[in-house]
Amino acid sequence: MRPMVTKRKDSRPDFALEDSCKGIVCGIDEAGRAPLAGPVMAACVFIPEDKRGLKFLDAVNDSKKVVKPRREELFSLITEYFHWGAGMASPEEIDALNIHHATLLAMKRAFDAMRGVKAAVALVDGKFAPALSCATQTVIRGDAISKSIAAASIVAKVTRDRLMEALHKEFPHYGWDRNAAYPTPEHLEAIRLHGLTPHHRRSFAPCAQASLPLRQSISR
Repeated sequence: MRPMVTKRKDSRPDFALEDSCKGIVCGIDEAGRAPLAGPVMAACVFIPEDKRGLKFLDAVNDSKKVVKPRREELFSLITEYFHWGAGMASPEEIDALNIHHATLLAMKRAFDAMRGVKAAVALVDGKFAPALSCATQTVIRGDAISKSIAAASIVAKVTRDRLMEALHKEFPHYGWDRNAAYPTPEHLEAIRLHGLTPHHRRSFAPCAQASLPLRQSISR
């Protein structure tokens, strides 16, 4: 693992880190470490040099700084023009491994899922990197520094949000289409009233403390 890079003050993502590395450089980020239900999702993106001039890249930023409609548009463009892969770790894996190791597993799966290129270096958001078949460099707040990591953050978040919206149709009481399973007052109250679903992370404190039994299905 190469030395960890920290956020530059008032920085916006660019390709400076990518240019400081030799060979093909991809970015990896995750979404969904804190929610009480659903998987943790990761994505890996490689942006070829000959496509860095695409205009929509100006809007690629930390996914939390991009409004949902624009994130959806950018997701479609990123996955159309660039090499990418997505991977996740299930609630069961999160409970078995803990969220830290499950996140690293999801990142490795995302890297392995990226087809068509062999990366020489992976820029990984955060303090820790998974064991990959290439060199890694961790980057604190990397989605604000590296354009590749920012693109990965958008792919990871949109992919996970869509999954939680689909699960919401099966379990509508929890508001997952609005809260993405984060511990909002709405979600916590739904756990109190309706119990846990098969998608809840039972090792997380609010779920572990829930007094009601696991519900395989919930009446509409």
